[in-house]
Order: sequence, then C-alpha cells, then structure tokens
Amino acid sequence: MHTASFTIITGLSGAGKTQAMKVLEDLGYFCIDNLPPALLPQLVELHAQSGQNRKYAIAIDIRVREYFSDLRKALDWLDQSGHRYFLLFLDCSDSVLIRRFSETRRLHPLHQSPETAESIQASIATERKLLADARSIADAIIDTTDLRPMDLRQRLLELYEGKPLHKSVVVDVFSFGYKFGAPVDADIVFDVRFIPNPFYVDKLRPLTGEDQEVYDYVMQFPITQMFLTKASDLIAILIPGYAREGKGKVTVGIGCTGGQHRSVAVAVALYRRLLEMDIPVSLRHREKTASPTL
Repeated sequence: MHTASFTIITGLSGAGKTQAMKVLEDLGYFCIDNLPPALLPQLVELHAQSGQNRKYAIAIDIRVREYFSDLRKALDWLDQSGHRYFLLFLDCSDSVLIRRFSETRRLHPLHQSPETAESIQASIATERKLLADARSIADAIIDTTDLRPMDLRQRLLELYEGKPLHKSVVVDVFSFGYKFGAPVDADIVFDVRFIPNPFYVDKLRPLTGEDQEVYDYVMQFPITQMFLTKASDLIAILIPGYAREGKGKVTVGIGCTGGQHRSVAVAVALYRRLLEMDIPVSLRHREKTASPTL
C-alpha cells in the first residue's frame, strides 16, 4: 500500500489502462488520461499551490508519441523537486494483446493502416522497446495476461488500499414495506413477515423498529435470532463471489408489510451483526416517513 498523491499509469496499449483508471476513479482519484509528460510538472505545481489533498491518477502512454520521450525528464524533475509519485506499469503477453486488438477491431496506436496479425506484432514489439525504460523504473508491474477486469480490480485494491477485494464491497441494508411496493434495485430481498407483528400491540403501534420497545419485541423470538444468524452468514459467504464479479455494493432489502416495525428492527440487527463481522455496511429505512400500517 502506498500514499503518494500522484499515480502515473503507463504500459502497453491494450494492457488495461482504461480499466485501471476506472478503479482508481472509484477510489477517489482525479483521473487524467493521455497527458503529455511535459505538462506533468505544471500539474504538480498547480496541485502544490492549491493546498488540496486531492489524489491524481495520470495515464501516459504511447498515444502521445513525440511527447513520450519527455516522461523520463518529467520523472527526474519530480525526483529532484521532492514530489512523491507512484509509477504503475501494465504489461501483457503479445498473444493476448493481439487477440484483444482483433476482438475490439481497433488499430494499434503505432500503426496507421488496416491491421494484420503480423503488423500488430511488429507494433507491439516497437512499443515494448519504447517503454523499456519506463518498465525498468516502475514501482509496480501488473501483468494482465490472465486477468479479467475484476481480477485487475482486486490487484489494484490490494496495491492501493492494502486490503483484499471482498473488503471493498459495501453491504447496503435497507428496510421497506411491501405495501409501498417491492424494491427493484435490491440484489437480495428477505421477507420477514413470518415474525409476529408489533402492530397488533397497542403501545407499540405508533412506534417503529428503531424504538427500543419494538426492537426488543421483534428480537425476543427464536425464529428472529435464527434468521439473523443464517442471513448474516449467507451474506458473508456471497460477498467474495460478488466482489470477484466486480460489484462494489451489495444491496440487501428487508421487507415487512408496512416497513415500520419488523423490517426496521431486523435491518438494524442485521446491520449490527455485519459490523461485528467486520463487513463494510450501511443502513437506511425506505419508509421512514410513511405512516404505521399493518
């Protein structure tokens, strides 16, 4: 894990720089693509003068052509000026790069005419020579030959945040009432109408599951405790799978009839359990302003 304000991403065309920039953008980096290296010192100085703690991810690759030879000069300036940066190089095998260019039907940046496998190979070989210096001084090299986009995301999260991929997934727990419509944006929905309804207890009717009296009433039933144990375990099991498929958030809906009593109390309890399991989690109540109902 590193804490430099500037990440410079370079590497072979087709190796995954666009995907890497998307991940860093999700991590809060201000991303600039295809920046001429000669402008890098100006950007760093503007950042220093602003006094902000903003983090930057800057993609510099062979598309800038005549500017690319200025990269080493710009990095030397950063070193001499005492500015910290992190140079990330993305590599990939020739065969996979050829396949990627064939599948996307895009020209290699170093080639101007319709591609053949041989001409792409020659362009990749030329690019490797031009990038050899940058690769030799990179702080980290990621070979994307066998990586899917979600695998690259995992590598970057481990590199930039020092945590495994599943720790980057946030579980969004929310309560709702079926009376007001089933949610269409939930990944997982649990119907808790099997729990006895506090609505039928006169003193509890005007309250919600956030009130201790209602919460205690809902939690007293063994079926509630069994459900919470099973549901939290299930979510913990599923998170790594969701993470591998690139999901940054898993939405879990907890529903009862009106979204006031049972679903609210259970959502609160599930939220607390997931916190205890060290799972990133948020909590909200969809029917917060709705009137209590059956």
